[in-house]
Amino acid sequence: MDDLRFDSTDLVATENFLAKAYTSLRISGHGQSTRARIDRRWLGQVSLDSLSFSFDMQFNVLPLHKLLIGRVHSGLIETRFGSVRNVLAPGDVALIAPPEAAYSGQLNAGAHDATMLEVGQLDRVASPMDSGGHVVLTGHRPVSPTAGAHLGACVGYLRERVVADPSMRDSPLVASTAAMHLAAVVLNTFPSNAHLEPTAADRTGAKATALRRAIAYIDESAHLDISIGDIAKHVSMTPRGVQYLFRRELDCTPMEYVRRVRLEHAHVELLGADPDTASVAAIATRWGFAHKGRFARHYRQTYGMSPHQTLSS
Repeated sequence: MDDLRFDSTDLVATENFLAKAYTSLRISGHGQSTRARIDRRWLGQVSLDSLSFSFDMQFNVLPLHKLLIGRVHSGLIETRFGSVRNVLAPGDVALIAPPEAAYSGQLNAGAHDATMLEVGQLDRVASPMDSGGHVVLTGHRPVSPTAGAHLGACVGYLRERVVADPSMRDSPLVASTAAMHLAAVVLNTFPSNAHLEPTAADRTGAKATALRRAIAYIDESAHLDISIGDIAKHVSMTPRGVQYLFRRELDCTPMEYVRRVRLEHAHVELLGADPDTASVAAIATRWGFAHKGRFARHYRQTYGMSPHQTLSS
């Protein structure tokens, strides 16, 4: 998807752009200047927007059917949906409104960012209490200031470090890993109906068989966009149960094991690469490692040398 950049003092143009970028809406504004600046960057299916308005604006918005996370840098944002009135001040992070809810509100002149992801991403990292349903957020405010700060830091890292690097944002594995990490952080930030503990079936099933099947699936699919939800479905367990299984038997999470397998693939590629034409950064990115410092650290811990030494040897 193409990035979007918008800069205008025309309210009609601003309304049309916002409707195209989000959903059907109506806005009105007050102030001598009505300048709006919007910068959208894509990371796979996740959009990361930076918005600033020089005027106070009222809005009425139809349901987005997506998760929209807002973070305020300056000014205030007030949203209303159902009987809920939600006011965000600078530093606040919140779910702007439930995906299926229409909402209205107003914002003061200021700056904020908006991160939007598909609701189905939550099902890729967790399972609901109701086995026939979907994972949904049941609250719009973080469960703690620390959780909110962690989400804000995650969004900031994706926008300022990952999306800013064309080689990383264009890597399918980096994009999918980032989206899953963001979804997991969102679930840790807001109340939800996700399972927090393994079910009785998870605890009493055939553990050795399930672990072998999970490992085989990961080994065969490490080059693909796989999530903990995919692994859980493959072995007929809940995501939390798979986490419990890997933690108990291998002392790691399923996605940490995926990282180990991808690290091994990167190692093999480094061994066979031509140092005159290949680069550590490109190989790491190809295998889904967005943070090159962490890649180098994990690599050295595993193989006793730096990836650059392997490539040069």
